[in-house]
Amino acid sequence: MRPKHFLNFDKFSKTDLVSIIERAIEIKSKSETSNIFNKKTLGLIFQKPSTRTRVSFELAMRKLGGNTIFLSSSELQMSRGEPIPDTAKVLSSMVDTIVIRNDSHEELKLFAENSSVPVINGLTDLFHPCQILADLMTFKEKNDSKTLKKVCWIGDGNNVCNSYIEAASIFDFEISIFCPKGCEPHQPLLNKAKDFITLASSKNEALEKAQIVTTDVWTSMSDESSSKERKKTFKNFFVEEKDMELADDKAIFLHCLPAHRGEEISFTMLEHAQSMVWDQAENRLHAQQSLLEFLLAD
Repeated sequence: MRPKHFLNFDKFSKTDLVSIIERAIEIKSKSETSNIFNKKTLGLIFQKPSTRTRVSFELAMRKLGGNTIFLSSSELQMSRGEPIPDTAKVLSSMVDTIVIRNDSHEELKLFAENSSVPVINGLTDLFHPCQILADLMTFKEKNDSKTLKKVCWIGDGNNVCNSYIEAASIFDFEISIFCPKGCEPHQPLLNKAKDFITLASSKNEALEKAQIVTTDVWTSMSDESSSKERKKTFKNFFVEEKDMELADDKAIFLHCLPAHRGEEISFTMLEHAQSMVWDQAENRLHAQQSLLEFLLAD
């Protein structure tokens, strides 16, 4: 039987994702640890820098009684030309699950196709589904009795935005995206989930009645060479305190971090009363623990 990979939301039902989120909230509320993954090992293969993804997965596995092995891409023979399928077959014969953070979603898919254990997307150029689990968990914590109806995304139509689009079509909410022309999300996703997406013509339109207001840095890790040009392109695509007045009364502000104060957010936005960014960051740990249980537990 082929392992169940977590590369994006495409193969997961709403029931699956709700159960992961609800279990994450339970784990957090009870400060749960266990020994269910005693003698199991999580492999972490990271081509890109990481704070929250790496720490949350390492601690999540330890809280479940397991071990972790961290490998930067430069430490693997793939950096010297070993084919991805060869590395995948060998590593998956030794560890119990693998988290990969890299530039290419296509390479992640190729690795997963040749892995005998679950592969988890820790971020690629196309998707960042683990982040959205934490975001939706944070919303549910603060709005347990409310249904999410609208998310406002301001800025680059990047990997996080793409994962929000996938989530919108599963959870049946609108994502209103205010981004510069030419910086829209992945076109096939826009086509597939068109009934759940609004490409807003103004920030005010995107913010109206939004229950989550969120953004990300103007320059993603793979785009540093164009940083100066992107600052010009995105200069009007930012979130500041007064923007929250245009959203739903109970709206929360989220940011996947790291944040560039004075660019995509005002200097004090993270400390705003409606900002749940620090809860959101902590929730990566609990969501990761729940996800590992879902993929690995017998």
